[in-house]
Amino acid sequence: MSHVAINPSNGQTVATHPEIDAKALRAAIAAGHRAYQKWRKVPIADRAVPLRATARLLRERADRYAVLMATEMGKPLAQGRAEVEKCAWVCEYYAEHGEAFLAPEEVATDASRSYVAYRPIGLVFAVMPWNFPFWQVLRFAAPTLMGGNGALLKHAPNVPGCALAIADLLREAGFPEGLFQTLIISVAQAKSVIRHRHVAAVTLTGSTAAGKAVAKEAGARLKKCVLELGGSDPYVILADADLDAAIEACVTSRLINSGQSCIAAKRFLVVEPLRAEFERRLVERMARVRTGDPLKEDFDIGPQARADLRDALHDQVRRSVAAGATLLLGGAVPSGPGFFYPPTVLTDVKKGMAAYSEELFGPVATVIPVKDARAALKIANDTAYGLGAAIFTADVGRGETIARDELEAGACFVNTFVRSDPRLPFGGIKESGYGRELARHGMLEFQNAKTVYVK
Repeated sequence: MSHVAINPSNGQTVATHPEIDAKALRAAIAAGHRAYQKWRKVPIADRAVPLRATARLLRERADRYAVLMATEMGKPLAQGRAEVEKCAWVCEYYAEHGEAFLAPEEVATDASRSYVAYRPIGLVFAVMPWNFPFWQVLRFAAPTLMGGNGALLKHAPNVPGCALAIADLLREAGFPEGLFQTLIISVAQAKSVIRHRHVAAVTLTGSTAAGKAVAKEAGARLKKCVLELGGSDPYVILADADLDAAIEACVTSRLINSGQSCIAAKRFLVVEPLRAEFERRLVERMARVRTGDPLKEDFDIGPQARADLRDALHDQVRRSVAAGATLLLGGAVPSGPGFFYPPTVLTDVKKGMAAYSEELFGPVATVIPVKDARAALKIANDTAYGLGAAIFTADVGRGETIARDELEAGACFVNTFVRSDPRLPFGGIKESGYGRELARHGMLEFQNAKTVYVK
């Protein structure tokens, strides 16, 4: 079997990379374990050196990596460069703060000295998605490596070039040979990696179904998991919201990465007094979005990453319309090559429709009219997911209270769109997964919080 990169703009094969065999996989894990045994003893401050070099190389190669992402999964060039810059930021963030995050915590007891020491746990196996092919990997790798662990990567099969480029990048930045490895392997082989005695933990970003499968495999062997899964983020638009700002935030969030983001705005819950004006402006703004070749600079969104994903999205739209949703914009598969889908707006969406309960992973905005704030919050939380949520209101204090106490999600934003930030923990609840990435919380996920008690 092979991992095949197909250019989603034209459907043509870019490259083919064969999967490694069982013997090569065992050798890779063994090499990773040997590298980890040495790396864990390297002073924390010294671990920051290759991480800073990684940030420098990322910035130097931003254009190259942006072209690679555009070619393999359709990300517009400007967004690809922004992704590379964010990767550089997360590397610098952990290089600067990692030592403080891992500092021992003194605890007063009846001992002469007692404290919590943080120590690495071993090889962390990462299963990563295609939608942010550099960011998803570096946001786990930076704190994992800075924390003294090793890392093995199984990337999505449609972005093998990105996966191999990241392994080359980290090696060239100065990380020891074997400490971070990209494995071109199958799902069945991935199970064998989880089972391996030298693999201490697993992190996955992907679908809820994939998360459940990995959690089952890891749980059977009592191995730590961090899972960042799907989302159906609600954006609540109250009657006193700044409509101009809300529309811009909603459209920006819905269309980031051509709508292929777990924390994109997916459901717009709009109170009735604003409904007509919100829909008019939303359609007007979405209609101005330029769709085209991501390798050209004059387009806002590119194709969907794969043909099957575009077809599944269109099926969700068709099923929702058949169930009574109103199509205000888009909703038709364009002719011609590539896996493009137009910016689309649905309204009159109700419980029982695909657009209400399923995650729509593409440029489709779903409007759910609601009577008032209470109804909006009830519907916002009426989902299997719990990744991100946002609320728009002129009463910032009220918005903060709702975000903190009433919205059921791992990240709740007021008067702006949901995003990840190296300085803040990121992750979800319910079927959006568990555990946290980023900030100090993310670094400590794969550390042994070791109690040291001296009488």
